[in-house]
Amino acid sequence: MRAPVLIGAAAALLTWSNVAQAAESDTRLLRQLQETIRQQQQVLQQQAAQLQGQAEQIRQQADQLQKLQQQVSNLLHKAAEQPSDPVALTKPEPAFRQPPPAVVAPGNDRIKLTLSGQINRAINVVSDGSGTSVYHVDNNVSNSRFRLTGVAELSNELTLGTRLEMAFTADESSKVSQDNQAPGTYVNARWADISLASKHFGKLSLGKGYTASYFTAGSDLSKTDIVLYSSVADIAGGLKFRSKDGQLTGITLSDVFTDYDGLNVKSRLRYDSPTLYGFHLAGSLVSGQRSDLGLFWGGEGYGFQGAASFGLANPRLEDSRLQYDGSCSLLHTASGLNLTLSSGMLEKKSERNAFSYYAKLGWLANLTSQGSTAFGVDFSRSENGSSSGDRGSSVGAAVVQEFKKAATELYLQYRVYSLHRGDGTPLYDINAGTLGVRVKF
Repeated sequence: MRAPVLIGAAAALLTWSNVAQAAESDTRLLRQLQETIRQQQQVLQQQAAQLQGQAEQIRQQADQLQKLQQQVSNLLHKAAEQPSDPVALTKPEPAFRQPPPAVVAPGNDRIKLTLSGQINRAINVVSDGSGTSVYHVDNNVSNSRFRLTGVAELSNELTLGTRLEMAFTADESSKVSQDNQAPGTYVNARWADISLASKHFGKLSLGKGYTASYFTAGSDLSKTDIVLYSSVADIAGGLKFRSKDGQLTGITLSDVFTDYDGLNVKSRLRYDSPTLYGFHLAGSLVSGQRSDLGLFWGGEGYGFQGAASFGLANPRLEDSRLQYDGSCSLLHTASGLNLTLSSGMLEKKSERNAFSYYAKLGWLANLTSQGSTAFGVDFSRSENGSSSGDRGSSVGAAVVQEFKKAATELYLQYRVYSLHRGDGTPLYDINAGTLGVRVKF
């Protein structure tokens, strides 16, 4: 009886040993599986953290790309507005830094469209020998306007530009006079232009806009040229001289004083060359069988900033030949002292040539945190403008304060206009004080 019992007990022990070994093996396997799961969870957490970091990097890169795209768009807009970069130094409408133009939704998503413009209003207090009068004007130096500018990048080399600009003024200063103080609204298409610009071959413009010789008499770095610049009559050009007997003569300031600044704004085909060492050349074929050339330069160095330009035009006026003008401006950047010179001439066939001279001394200062304060005094001389033998002279002084945060300029000027007639007729001087403001948007 003992043998079977022993055999059974041995079998039971063997079975229990096998079960215990199996259980121990399962426990080890379970621990291994748990360790594997834990390790996989750590790997997943690390990957999740990496993905989150990459997502943040992608978001930052996207923000940077968006900012770069906005900067490129702003640069393209500025390039479309100007014939070329150096010309910006010669424009008689200095634009202080301001917010970029608003982006407008175009009808064609391939064109980036921007809206900008300005309002420029002034009050002239005038004494002309018959009392003192107040005139409300839109400043014809740089009249009120709005523009739509479109830009499309055709390739890395070519850019297509469009510009539509309208002058919209009430009582323009070139029209307001003693006998017509409210000439009404003036609406004019200043620009209707399509351009194709190449980085290597220059820019071709078709339509209405600046002719090649325009602004060649207006190189000016003084920041006073919103009211004090070579065309001294613009702020009150419609006013008439009065004779000593008290009667208006019919001779306006615009008849006497002009800077012969090219062919102005006309329908034309214009070409601007690429810039080389700060120089660039422009030429245009203008409506009415007219033509002109303009040479521009702008640069800085040795503590100075400079700009210069020269224009040659065939205006095809009756009893006239060619028209010449040129200007230069030099600014000492450290002190703010600046000098501007301008001159122009119109050749005449049967009369003496008409010509003008202009000189201005200025100081550009940073007196407040609002923006620059510009001071200037100038002298202008014109001969044979209104009639052969006539001599006009003018002396003026002005201050212009900019307010950068509001994209605004506030200006104040006092000027005296004198005319000596070739026939000896005595005339009163015209004394004009101006208070004005220009807001850009």
